[in-house]
Formats: sequence, C-alpha cells, structure tokens
Amino acid sequence: MHPSPQGRVSEARSGQKVLMNFIFFLKGLLIGFLMAAPVGPIGILCIRRTLTEGRMVGLVSGLGIATADAIYGCITGLGLTFISNFLIRQQIVLQVIGGSFLCYLGLRILLARHVEMAITKKRTQLVGSFTSTFFLTLTHPMTIFIFLAIFSGLGMAEIPGYLPIMTLVLGIFIGSTLWWVILTTAISLLRASFSAQGVLWVNRISGVLITGFGIAILLNFFLR
Repeated sequence: MHPSPQGRVSEARSGQKVLMNFIFFLKGLLIGFLMAAPVGPIGILCIRRTLTEGRMVGLVSGLGIATADAIYGCITGLGLTFISNFLIRQQIVLQVIGGSFLCYLGLRILLARHVEMAITKKRTQLVGSFTSTFFLTLTHPMTIFIFLAIFSGLGMAEIPGYLPIMTLVLGIFIGSTLWWVILTTAISLLRASFSAQGVLWVNRISGVLITGFGIAILLNFFLR
C-alpha cells in the first residue's frame, strides 16, 4: 500500500527534524572544538598535567573544561537570561576568584622542588583534576560573552525546541572532548622523551605562564 498524503507529510516533517537536529549537532561539534582549541592558562595546565601525571589526568582535566563549556552552551541555547545576566553582573567577582585560583595553582606548580612522572592515578587525583578545570572554566569572565557571540554569529539566537538545544549541547561536549583527546594523546606520545630535568623545566615554565595569566586577570580588575 502507498502511504496516504498525510503519512507522506508526516514522514517529510520527521525527516526535516532529523536533519535539523543533525545540523545542530554538527554546529555544536564546531563550537566545542573551537572553544577548546585556543591554548590559554587552563590548556597549559592540562598539557602540564599530561606530561607530569599522565594522559588520563590530562584527559580528565580536559573533560572538566568540556563539561563547563556544555553547561554554558545549555544556558545560552535555552535562553536562560536570568542566569546569563547574573553571570554577567557577577563577572568581577568571578574574575577575582578565577584569577586568584590561577595564581594559586601557578605558584604551587612553580615552587614545586621535585617533580615525579606519576604512574598510578588515584580516584581523588582524577576528581581533583576534573573539578579544578571545571571550576576555572566556569569562573572565566569571558566565557559567557564568547558563547553569546558565537551563537549570534552562527544564527542561533533562537533555537526551536528543547531537542535541538540538547543535541547542540551534546555536540559542544563531544567537540570539546575531541580536542582534548587529540591534544593529550599527542602530548603523551612525547612524554617518554622527557627526562626528569625536562619535566622540571616544563613545570617551571607552565607555573610562570599560569601565574602570569592569573596576575593579568587580577590587574585587569584592580586597574579598571
């Protein structure tokens, strides 16, 4: 039997929805990958952890960033203006918290006298690696502005329905995770070629850079 005209219309609409969700998923992949790719202070922290503590610690740190990016994507996609407006109003507080935490992490890395190439990964170590990068990404003062700009630039100021939004958020998470899988895998391949002295220098350089980023964020607050 041939489908009725109503059945054909229903199938066509169903196909359009599937295609629309797939397009939103691809856009989410692109957004997530582009958000993760620039190497800032949190990226430097992930690279340093991969070199000194292993690929799993670096990857879990990257997953913390990907999760925070997905949350910001969800807030922007759902149009939760009361949350985004609150974050924008509290950007100064977030700036101070994030900058101070970066300084703390950077100085702690910089002042470490001895660095061992970790072999075993405790669950608490992995949880700490995840929560620290998750917290740093959430408190980054420019994250919400970047997401708003990207959504506007890609013509996604208003997304029709919850399923496309969730598909987009899933794409953001997978896109960001994909970047960290690629980066941590590449860094871990180089890990074996680093001597103890080389790792110590990586620690010093990353400590200086991370502390420098934290000081720059705090100076931006105090000089504004």
